[in-house]
Amino acid sequence: MIRVVVTPEPINLATELAAIEANGAGGIASFTGIVRADGGVTELELEHYPGMTEAALTELAEIAAERWSLLGATIVHRVGRMRLGERIVFVGTAAHHRQEALEACAFLIDRLKTGAPFWKRERRGDAAEWVAAKESDDHAAERWGG
Repeated sequence: MIRVVVTPEPINLATELAAIEANGAGGIASFTGIVRADGGVTELELEHYPGMTEAALTELAEIAAERWSLLGATIVHRVGRMRLGERIVFVGTAAHHRQEALEACAFLIDRLKTGAPFWKRERRGDAAEWVAAKESDDHAAERWGG
């Protein structure tokens, strides 16, 4: 089961974990990204292309499901304005064994940072600035190959 959601609504971890655990797997892995105050950031805003973003995330989840024989993969990604401490993204994977779930989860978070069409703007006080992709994100994604 693959589930991809792009939403302005807050992410409910209990709901998302319960859904991925319902796959009957022996191993569940998850990652939750949080808005942090790097360099005085007070708010984060994400924009995307509806339809295109979901398709890109679904493709990544399908690749992961094939590569690691997953029983389930979930990606829930926020868009819009988010304050410090709010959840930006949840990635959950379910597999028969923990190693597959852990590797697939790492793959998904690394690849979605560079392979999904999101645009990020950081606010610091009254100023807002679009953020360029990080070289470190490119390197993390490259370790998984094409």
